Amino acid sequence: MANIPEWVGLRTIIRVESQRTLVRDNYFAEQPIHTRYYLASFADTASAFGERIRSYWGVENKVHYVRDVTQGEDKSRIRTSPLINTWVVARNFALNLYRSNLFDNMAQAQRKCTFGLDTLKRIFRMK
Repeated sequence: MANIPEWVGLRTIIRVESQRTLVRDNYFAEQPIHTRYYLASFADTASAFGERIRSYWGVENKVHYVRDVTQGEDKSRIRTSPLINTWVVARNFALNLYRSNLFDNMAQAQRKCTFGLDTLKRIFRMK
């Protein structure tokens, strides 16, 4: 890192390799290895950086993945500016309602809420 000027502020380059096992039809299908790089303007221990990176991916898995996969946000054809924001608020509101009603599985919560008006009334605390 001697060639990088000090004013750039780059102090640490982190390389993370991760491997996950994909199982299809009860057989191990793949074990792809993914390499990701992170840049930091500060120095810290490897375990501290590991915690930061894992916490970031925890948010990614808890919120963005649910919105993309369960709620179909990426498949949405809404392109008009005010509607995009309205649907983001509606999706977040639904997730917050599911979590406040102690659902751990958002897909299961969404399926249960489509079953009928009684479930929706209970979740929205209506009579």
